[in-house]
Amino acid sequence: MPRRKAPVWEASSGNGTARSAGGRKRPGPGPRKRGRPERGDGPRELLLAAAELDGTPGGKRAARPGPGGGRAGGQAVIISEPEHSKERIKLEGSKCKGQLLIFGATNWDLIGRKEVPKQQVAYRNLGQNLWGPHRYGCLSGIQVRSVVSGPCAAHSLLITTEGRLWSWGRNEKGQLGHGDTKRVEAPKLIEVLSNEVIASAACGRNHTLALTESGSVFAFGENKMGQLGLGNQTDAVPSPTQIMYNGQPITKMACGAEFSMIMDCKGNLYSFGCPEYGQLGHNSDGKFIARAQRIEYDCELVPRRVAIFIEKTKDGQILPVPNVVVRDVACGANHTLVLDSQKRVFSWGFGGYGRLGHAEQKDEMVPRLVKLFDFPGRGAAQIYAGYTCSFAVSETGGLFFWGATNTSRESTMYPKAVQDLCGWKIRSLACGKSSIIVAADESTISWGPSPTFGELVRRQLGTCTETLARLVQYQRRKIEGKEMGGKNSFARGLL
Repeated sequence: MPRRKAPVWEASSGNGTARSAGGRKRPGPGPRKRGRPERGDGPRELLLAAAELDGTPGGKRAARPGPGGGRAGGQAVIISEPEHSKERIKLEGSKCKGQLLIFGATNWDLIGRKEVPKQQVAYRNLGQNLWGPHRYGCLSGIQVRSVVSGPCAAHSLLITTEGRLWSWGRNEKGQLGHGDTKRVEAPKLIEVLSNEVIASAACGRNHTLALTESGSVFAFGENKMGQLGLGNQTDAVPSPTQIMYNGQPITKMACGAEFSMIMDCKGNLYSFGCPEYGQLGHNSDGKFIARAQRIEYDCELVPRRVAIFIEKTKDGQILPVPNVVVRDVACGANHTLVLDSQKRVFSWGFGGYGRLGHAEQKDEMVPRLVKLFDFPGRGAAQIYAGYTCSFAVSETGGLFFWGATNTSRESTMYPKAVQDLCGWKIRSLACGKSSIIVAADESTISWGPSPTFGELVRRQLGTCTETLARLVQYQRRKIEGKEMGGKNSFARGLL
């Protein structure tokens, strides 16, 4: 029989946030009380399979730290692979090149907050909303290959054609990688990584991952929940540090608010960081009662393999899905999406607002198949995750959406086609906290709820609401790629 947990009630305030029993602020499912469904650990057979599959042969076990590092006496498996059995790869980033354009909010310390914290009071009035595309003067003559941010982030990254990594924005936890916690107003080269060729990068709320062309991962920023994968929990790591992983080369990465995902060249997925809603995919939310009846979380401090994928039948039966080879991964604030080699989509983590696409708001502790994309000819080709929503581009070119961009309105509980974009060829998509920007054909399309801060590229003063997809007009310029942060947008334009 599955182990039963007592249901937990959440009370959500008007801004869509709630507090857990431990007093920790957490995203809520909406402006009403919602009883948490009872969560079992799943059938015994699935647990046994996960135990057998978890880890890598030859992996070394390291004791978890006691205070502040999970429950004392627990052990973490450090993924290790013999050198002779490792693949030799050389990752290539985007082949495009162009100039960086920025629009939206640039007061980095105010993004996502009602006011600037006291310790950042000097920056209270520094940074304005940009209502049209602008360039940074410091990037004159710099060819940009890709730009990176995230729906939870208030900092940004760019990668040049030479593979150099630049960063700027909020830096309270050292997430910019410059060895300090000083805010940076304009792109600045990360000197520590200047000898590495960076292929891609990912931004969490206050942490950053950088992937080299050889498949190594460097992490920096906040590490309170172990989201840097360094084997410990510390407040901040301001300089790039290689994660505790010695397995097959990494080819893809993604960051949630306080957790991280990496994928190796064999299609195995690993996760580390905060397990609060099951977003790590290890069949647990990591909760335990600490001293004084306080709830704490047994975080994953080093990369741990996501060992099992499931599907649920209409009658509630849980079945394992074999032979899952991961091809892409995307993370929202507290949920994860995966695309596999058979064009199937799996989702798990926090279920509020229907962001998992399973027609219910229940949290999922392990990757669960999204049924819509499990039919011949209806598979997915691309996946993207917003703060409280998800997107997939089907193999036929249609864009599907589920979840919510405006949490005060009705949620989309399962994948639905975005009718306004029917007939457009979707090349790329990026999500801010509530706004969306899409590169389709040779145009750029954006939409999102009010208030906005210029990230929708509307040349006007004041805020605007765009509930339908609207074409962004920008003369003689083809937008090849884009990325959105919490309240800003970036585009790489080719003249």
